[in-house]
Amino acid sequence: MAADGSARRRTGRAAGSPRNRDAILAAARREFGENGFEGTTVRKIAAGAGVDVALVYHYFASKDQLLLESLHDARSPVLIEVLDGDPERIGERLLRQALAVYDDGDALVGLIRAASTHEEAAKALREGIGEGELVPLLKALGQPQPEVRAALIASVLVGLTTTRSIVRAGALVAADHDALVAWYAPTIQRYLTEPLPGS
Repeated sequence: MAADGSARRRTGRAAGSPRNRDAILAAARREFGENGFEGTTVRKIAAGAGVDVALVYHYFASKDQLLLESLHDARSPVLIEVLDGDPERIGERLLRQALAVYDDGDALVGLIRAASTHEEAAKALREGIGEGELVPLLKALGQPQPEVRAALIASVLVGLTTTRSIVRAGALVAADHDALVAWYAPTIQRYLTEPLPGS
């Protein structure tokens, strides 16, 4: 009987393996990048990582946490894609990546709403967008004042999301990604690569 039970046991990496966590984060980045927050499910992430849904929840309490942690990883393929290409268009690539992840707005909007009254949510917002994603990017670019630049870029991304998804300003809600990139990418590019006062 024990032998039969062993035969039915799932093969592969051990449940506590760090490789499982890395595989889950990699699958999360792919899913969020391709389908946005709303179009991504924990079940899809688990399938992409080749693990059970329960194992995803063993490492991550929620889909929101998965999103933040997947962006926090400085080794993210998203970071590599943003860096790869014409330096004069890095602001455009960064904004397109951000729009691909946050276009549905649910995770970021929830954090923005909560951050006004809960320090933990404010910390998650800072770590997920500014300190976790943007500071490593700016350090990779070798830019001075990376924390200042990250805060400026985060203010654009949070402001855009707030205006589109909470205030719901008609022109921004109706705008497609190409229009948003045309309007916002030059400002992000300036914060990424041009001298700042005091540099």
